[in-house]
Amino acid sequence: MLRLLSEGISSVSIRTLLVFLLVFLLIADYMKSRKPKNFPPGPFRLPFLGNVLSIGFIDPLKGMEKLTKKYGDIFSMGIGGMSWIVVSNFKMVKEVLVNEGENFLDRPRFPVDNEFFNEHGLFFSNGHIWKQQRRFALTSLRNSGLGKKRMEERIQEECRYLTNAIGEEQGHPFDPHFNINNAVSNVICSVMFGDRYEYHDEHFQELLHLLDKLALLQSHLLSQLYSFFPNIMKYIPGPHHTISQIWKQLKNFLCDIIAKHKEDWQPTESRDFIDSYLQEIAKDDSSGCFSEENLVACMLDLFIAGTETTSTTLRWALLYMAAYPEIQARVQAEIDAVVGQTQQPGLDDQATLPYTNAVVHEVQRFSNVVPVGVLRLTTRDTLLGGFLVPKGTILMPNMTSVLMDKKEWETPDAFNPEHFLKDGQFCRREAFIPFSLGKRACLGEQLARAELFLCFTALLQKFTFRMPQDTVPSFRYGMGMTRHPLPYRICALPR
Repeated sequence: MLRLLSEGISSVSIRTLLVFLLVFLLIADYMKSRKPKNFPPGPFRLPFLGNVLSIGFIDPLKGMEKLTKKYGDIFSMGIGGMSWIVVSNFKMVKEVLVNEGENFLDRPRFPVDNEFFNEHGLFFSNGHIWKQQRRFALTSLRNSGLGKKRMEERIQEECRYLTNAIGEEQGHPFDPHFNINNAVSNVICSVMFGDRYEYHDEHFQELLHLLDKLALLQSHLLSQLYSFFPNIMKYIPGPHHTISQIWKQLKNFLCDIIAKHKEDWQPTESRDFIDSYLQEIAKDDSSGCFSEENLVACMLDLFIAGTETTSTTLRWALLYMAAYPEIQARVQAEIDAVVGQTQQPGLDDQATLPYTNAVVHEVQRFSNVVPVGVLRLTTRDTLLGGFLVPKGTILMPNMTSVLMDKKEWETPDAFNPEHFLKDGQFCRREAFIPFSLGKRACLGEQLARAELFLCFTALLQKFTFRMPQDTVPSFRYGMGMTRHPLPYRICALPR
């Protein structure tokens, strides 16, 4: 009898303890996620999960669009233990990135990247370290010829390698992905360590495949969940653990290049980005801003950013040309009339190729390769659109809402180069911000613009792009580091 009573009391105690623990966790979660006064509106947050289900992982862009329509141009979300603010439309995004830019200057830190980058590099660093790295990178790019004739000639040389590689396909269907990746990556590689790689170099192709795999894994459901629920996800197997392995492989590749540079490095000479950075390390005043860890992180940032976005945009460009043959024919007619078939297009031709320049810009707008911009972290309490955004809040600029805004573009949902033309001349649009705005805008914007124009015109000068027989162009996309077209095959017919 006493034994039964004791077991009953133990059973009740365990159940009571579990109920108490659950109630405690619910209260703690509520207190942690409680919205401050005058906080932007948003969907109801589920306990512990927050608004994970409100976004939708199958197509987060559509989920974001629905929430914007329901809650307006500024709304809040909670994911895990973090508070987010999403801002939409050009006026609001400009307010965040430019007018109030100092208050949204930092980057948030997520476990999936933080364990490798920590606070190093150009992308994930903040404060004084970030300012020093960005200032040095901009100076180094200018010293490498950015904005000068020798950088243009370097890109033109790579365009010749690219057109030769595509010409080897002899008009047969092929996947342009890695040829384009190789070409674009070679440009930034020549800046960073003064060398390029052949398109059949197995070691470099392996590196590019790792980069491609990394871009896809970043968008995987488990990788995203790891960012929001690290204490749970670190015990669950999945691709989020593979990301760390890829970072290490990429790091080893760059460390080998740095080691080779050190072997014949002359402190008084600067051949490339690595040499210039080693000079900064040698004269660093113990501030810690310049170190080999920072050098590796900066190189990775430049390598990935300098490859992924431009390469993805060019892949979209070829797909659009195959889908809209009348636009492709008009571009080719303009190139033939102004540049001809024997002379290679140059940056000076932009002024005399208004339609071609408009098509390049419309490719960037319509492809929308960075649809939600790069996340910011609020550095101080800020009033935004009449709402309070407390310090420490993550802010997401909705770039899609700007590039697809019906108030800014006549036909936002159509591929229409006329968006950038007025009376037959190229016309800049203020709402064209694929490189973001403000102090943390893409530092490689000038290089990317040059690459896009020169590669696009070189390809259209030499080839006509068509889909393989009985194949219809598809604009279906995947999400990773960028919004990219799903793999496709295309025919490049020599002109």
